[in-house]
Amino acid sequence: MQQCDTNNSNDVLPEGLRERLKLDSAGLLAAVIQSEHNGQVLMLGWMDEVALARTLSTGRVWFWSRSRQEYWRKGDTSGHIQLVHSVSLDCDGDALLVRVTQRGAACHTGTTSCFEAGGALPVTIPTQVEGAK
Repeated sequence: MQQCDTNNSNDVLPEGLRERLKLDSAGLLAAVIQSEHNGQVLMLGWMDEVALARTLSTGRVWFWSRSRQEYWRKGDTSGHIQLVHSVSLDCDGDALLVRVTQRGAACHTGTTSCFEAGGALPVTIPTQVEGAK
């Protein structure tokens, strides 16, 4: 995997942000990646404080690989880069929404979205919902 040069200034969160984050026991946040163009959810990745700081400071999406235990920047191997438009923190502080321009496929299988590759699951849709107004 091609590694990108970074310096410590890219690894520092903006002042006051760390206190707003609620990291899981592994020190991670779920990062939902969504297309700026059409709103499609492209993938889910994991970020720690450093990956988030790099994403915010470089305009490219960085993740923490739970399996490889290393940082990776989307597109460095495949060329299918994600250019950041915005990053939002959810109301609980434990998830991120990253809106991007996707160049190429988002999924390593070659599909636009990882949720296309995974496929739909069967679900029973209720005709009535008790207590609903």
